[in-house]
Amino acid sequence: MTDEELIKKLEDLEWEDFEVKSAKSELPKDTWETVSAFSNTSGGWLVFGIKQDGKSFEIQGVSNPEKIEQDFLNTIRGGKFNIFVPTKQASHSINGKTVLTFYIPASKEKPVYYNSLQNTFIRRGSSDQRATREEIDAMFRDQTFGTKTSEIAVGTSRSDINNASLSSYRDYMSRFNPTVNYNRYDETDFLQKLRIMEGNNCTLGGLLFLGNRDTIERFFPDFRIDLLEIPGTTYSDAKVRYTYRLDEYDNLWEYYFECVARLKSKVDVEFKMGSEGFAPGYASLPTTSNFTIQAECQNRSKS
Repeated sequence: MTDEELIKKLEDLEWEDFEVKSAKSELPKDTWETVSAFSNTSGGWLVFGIKQDGKSFEIQGVSNPEKIEQDFLNTIRGGKFNIFVPTKQASHSINGKTVLTFYIPASKEKPVYYNSLQNTFIRRGSSDQRATREEIDAMFRDQTFGTKTSEIAVGTSRSDINNASLSSYRDYMSRFNPTVNYNRYDETDFLQKLRIMEGNNCTLGGLLFLGNRDTIERFFPDFRIDLLEIPGTTYSDAKVRYTYRLDEYDNLWEYYFECVARLKSKVDVEFKMGSEGFAPGYASLPTTSNFTIQAECQNRSKS
């Protein structure tokens, strides 16, 4: 991060990847919460020597930069965390005062915590929040089975993202989640922040979500979402295989809207969202008195 980039960050009131702390003579106690949060979310910059007071910022500098840097790095490497946390660091001189910056990358070995599992934090907006039990369990599942969707789709580029899908998704977010920080980003930052793209390449998850079908099928030859409507209340009652089958669409975002539109027109059940973001009883297939809906998703990677 350059001096100019640092100053520009200070002009932005909503950060997801940037945290300032006074640390004039010693490390603040909440330093390690931020290290955990950045490691468990999308990474970010930890800055020492700047005091925040509401919406204003004061560049105080650190009185002993060498001590602050060594205290920070020695603690990171000294076994306080359950895994090694790599960092990139730099020193800046602003108005004659020294400011230290440390970049904490997102970890592939989540959850990252200090002292005990209870001290697992995640980043939400511009704040560090203690992770819930469910969020920690999800991190362990990702660690066990691998985060395939975050891998790079080698040889892809921005041209492999479906323009109509991207436009539709951004419009949806701006209308239904107007306070989300991502809405203010330009296209390049938006794609990077949501991990749809990593550098100049799409991620596998980003490709599945918003990609062009031809490109998706290079990496997932059997990619398809099936939604079948079968007459009767059980498979044994059905006299035909199905009376409706979903057409083929480009990506998961397009399939999502088509599935929801079809279900809303056919399933006479009020939709309610649970605390985990799913409808209660989502694991079972919805049924009515005269048909059963079968939803099937098959995505198999070449590897």
